[in-house]
Amino acid sequence: MAAEGIGSRALLTDLYQLTMAYGYHKAGIADTKACFHLSYRENPFDGGFAIACGLEPVIEYLHELRFTDEDCAYLAGQTGNDGTPLFSGEFLDWLRHLHFDLDVAVIPEGTVVFPGEPLLRVIGPIAQCQLVETPLLNIVNFSTLVATKAARVCLAAEGDPVVEFGLRRAQGPDGGVSASRAAYIGGCAGTSNTLAAMRYSIPAVGTHAHSWVMAFDSEPEAFAAYAEALPNNVTLLVDTYDTLEGVRNAVVAGRWLRENGQRLVGIRIDSGDLAWLAKRAREILDDGGFPETKIVASNELDEYLIGSLKEQGAPIDLWGVGTRLVTAEGQSALGGVYKLSAIRKPGSEWEPRIKVSEQTAKITTPGLQAVRRFSRDGVFVGDMIYSELDPPCDEECLMVDPADPTRRKSFPADDMAEELLVPVFDGGEVVYVPPPISASRLRTGEQLAHLDASHKRFLNPHRYAVGVERRLHELRTRLIMEARGIRD
Repeated sequence: MAAEGIGSRALLTDLYQLTMAYGYHKAGIADTKACFHLSYRENPFDGGFAIACGLEPVIEYLHELRFTDEDCAYLAGQTGNDGTPLFSGEFLDWLRHLHFDLDVAVIPEGTVVFPGEPLLRVIGPIAQCQLVETPLLNIVNFSTLVATKAARVCLAAEGDPVVEFGLRRAQGPDGGVSASRAAYIGGCAGTSNTLAAMRYSIPAVGTHAHSWVMAFDSEPEAFAAYAEALPNNVTLLVDTYDTLEGVRNAVVAGRWLRENGQRLVGIRIDSGDLAWLAKRAREILDDGGFPETKIVASNELDEYLIGSLKEQGAPIDLWGVGTRLVTAEGQSALGGVYKLSAIRKPGSEWEPRIKVSEQTAKITTPGLQAVRRFSRDGVFVGDMIYSELDPPCDEECLMVDPADPTRRKSFPADDMAEELLVPVFDGGEVVYVPPPISASRLRTGEQLAHLDASHKRFLNPHRYAVGVERRLHELRTRLIMEARGIRD
């Protein structure tokens, strides 16, 4: 997550998080226990699912979080409307010596997730919970969005490898590195971004650009020079001048490689009618004695174009996807939210809190939430949000659709069930070791394999069942009525 050259990230937050923390401090309630949940309201890309991502950057951020002297000196210079200091020296000293002792639980990276359920839960002193809101949303929103886009692209590719090529079009250096990581977890096989490849152990992929060909007097000369320079990494870009003639020239270079104990790994087509050109290129390669040489396609690809090329029978073996992947074309942001759901005053029990809205989707769920996923015959059949303060019994579980209380679903005791939230921090100490990024990528594939095809289609996907456990639904309904002044 960290951008190059940036040290402390304590000020990577919105100013109103700091002003609220100051307000809590002055009111004497900064250490009051609170519970917040991070969730999102609608699946991105009009799809049927999202892929949770960002856990390891979240751990890194929280583990390193401290306010430095430089941070506090900057805040000391902030003034209010009357020109006087915005923050008191006492508060800045409090920040300088603050040790974050939060309890954090997160759904592991690579997990299929759905609207309304908590991807992340934070419990701790309310001022601390507030200070981490913006960066947690920043990390999880972007990472989950790009991982989801990557998963969709990989589904469209139907098992063909997809390589992320988007660094040059990404939203700045940090956006490029974060996108490469998320794209790999979403299912991509590699990245052209060598910094991300090194940092996150992602396979690095790449050969040459059009400029290489243009730097020589002819395309055959350029291909020969590249083959001689890097004989063990030859995928030739063939569309600088005439694509099919470029394929023929690649065949010539391939023969030289074969004579010298190497091979022509592939050709890449980056423009034109990809379906037609790939078919003609395949014929030229096969007739030239190179049936094993792969065809790589790029040029503004996304899940829809890849799906179309598949339907046309384009013999493309590997897909290079850049701009539309790292910028999450079709969805500018995930739209995740971070909402207070419970307060615990000193010497008291937890008190549920709820936000009420004229928009049903914006009404929150109270309590200390957890998520239980049910499976039947190896297929995910529903996710139930429940309160850890009043967990469901081992008997049949009943959940209610929060948007339509008449829609209910029950799960027999013999259904397989999995708790999705896992503890990551306990009192500020890390209690979870993230798996290797390759394992998170593998989890994405396994999770999608357990998701019914109706939820994975791109056009009008079937809505996956997510509901609130019956007793939590009753609590939620009662709090909504109280907030609106409605009596039974």
